[in-house]
Amino acid sequence: MPEDSNDRRSFRGDGTPRSNDPRGRTGGRPDGAGRSGNARRPEGGAARAGGPPRRRGGEGGFSGDRGPSGSADRRPPRPDEPDLPDELEASELDPAVRRDLLSLDKNNATAVARHLVMAGRLVDDDPQLALQHARAARQRAGRIAVVRETAGITAYHAGEWAEALSELRAARRMAGGPGHLAVMADCERGLGRPERAIELGRSDEARALTGEEASELRIVVAGARMDLSEFDQAVVTLQTPDLDSSRSGTAAARLFYVYADALVAAGRVEEGVKWFLNAAAADVDNETDAEERVEELSGQ
Repeated sequence: MPEDSNDRRSFRGDGTPRSNDPRGRTGGRPDGAGRSGNARRPEGGAARAGGPPRRRGGEGGFSGDRGPSGSADRRPPRPDEPDLPDELEASELDPAVRRDLLSLDKNNATAVARHLVMAGRLVDDDPQLALQHARAARQRAGRIAVVRETAGITAYHAGEWAEALSELRAARRMAGGPGHLAVMADCERGLGRPERAIELGRSDEARALTGEEASELRIVVAGARMDLSEFDQAVVTLQTPDLDSSRSGTAAARLFYVYADALVAAGRVEEGVKWFLNAAAADVDNETDAEERVEELSGQ
C-alpha cells in the first residue's frame, strides 16, 4: 500500500512522494501511503504473503480453497463486496494471519482471507479498489485485530485519513502495542492537524520505538513541523545518530532527503545541497528525486 498517483519515486518538499493529493501523500512506506515517505503497505501478512507472526485467534478453521468439484467452497459474495477472481486462493495469505481468522466459520474465514489477499495485491496500483476489499474483510470480521489493521493501512494508502485513524486505533485496542504510530501521525497531518502529529511523537509509546520505526516517526514529526513553518525545529527533530552519511539504502535516503529539505526551508541551502547529495548516494533503489533537487538548487 499505500506514496503516488501511487508513485513512491516522486518526492516532494517534505520528503514524501508526490501524489494526486495536493498535500503529496506517499502510499505505503511510514514505509507506503502517506506524506512522510513512511507508511507501509498492509503489513503483518494480512494482505500479503509474508509478515511477522500473529496471535492465534480461537478455534475454527478454513474450508478447502477448492471443493471436490474444483469450485471455490465459499458463501456467495455480499451485494456490496467487490468481486473476487475465481482462481484466488485463501492459502496465498500468510499462515500466521490465517490462524488469526480461525475464530470465524470456515466459509467466512476463506472469504475474509481472499479479500485480504486482494487488498495486498492491489494496494500499490489501485488503492481505492484495495480499500473496497479491505472494507469487505472488515465487514465480515471486524472483531479481528489484523483485519482492522489491514483496513487502516489500506485506507491510508487510499488517502482516507480519518478512516485509517479509526481502524488503526481499533486494531491497537484489540491487540495492544504501538501499532503504526508513524502512520497515525501522518494521518493527523492529512487531516490538517499537525499539532496532534507532534503530540504523538512526544508520547511514551513513541519514546519506546527503536530503529526504522523511530526514524519513520521522526520523519513524520519533522513534516508536521514544516506544515507549521517551524523549519528550525524540523531540522533539530531529525538530528540523531541515524543521520550518518555513510549509511545507504531506502530508509537512509528518505531520512537524508527530508533533512535536506528541512535545511533548505530553514534557509541553509548549502547544507541542504550536501544532504541531497548524501540522499542521492544512499538511494540505491532510486526512490527519491534527490539528484533533481540538487540540480534545481544548484541552478538558483
